[in-house]
Amino acid sequence: MANVLMINASDRHEHGVSVKMYNQFVQSYKETHKQDTVEEVNLFEANLPYYGEKAIVALTKKAQQVDMTVEEEELVNTISYYRDQFSRADKLMIAFPLWNFTVPAPLITYLSYLAQAGFTFQYTENGPIGLAGDKEVVLLSARGGIYSEGTPMESAEMAMKLVRQTISLWGIVNPEEIVIEGHNAAPDQKERILEEGLTSVATAAGRF
Repeated sequence: MANVLMINASDRHEHGVSVKMYNQFVQSYKETHKQDTVEEVNLFEANLPYYGEKAIVALTKKAQQVDMTVEEEELVNTISYYRDQFSRADKLMIAFPLWNFTVPAPLITYLSYLAQAGFTFQYTENGPIGLAGDKEVVLLSARGGIYSEGTPMESAEMAMKLVRQTISLWGIVNPEEIVIEGHNAAPDQKERILEEGLTSVATAAGRF
């Protein structure tokens, strides 16, 4: 029995291709892994406070055991909640779109909550080492244009690259990646692209 954390980083509901991927993965996974415990998070619905000065100060005060304001305590509790949830997970799935060459802002915030020295990685004399490399991870991403390797827009893709690079710091270096792309660039092929892509998602969920 595994604990599985599934993250949806889009608020486009049935209109978003990454949401279709997320829903397909969740459905297929639950059908084929009935013994597992699945936790789902919609980052837009979670309305996470941005990670910035207030969060950094609050976490520093907690680490130094310094008195915090009520606002700081609430912020620390929010961050701790998502860290604890991540720690419980044996498997992690994140679904996200490519928006303006990168990921939606709530996913940046979520990753920032987790990307903390002493939690997901630690510094050593030989550089940082990851502390979460035992987790199985699948990344699902959708992009209406074509950004795959060898295409003219390859260098502009900063969604999958960002997430992949971030979790590599945590020791997660071989995530499974599934991308649906080109459905807006080639609307006459959209139905086929989506059908083939969602089939790949369902297959991945079954073996995850």
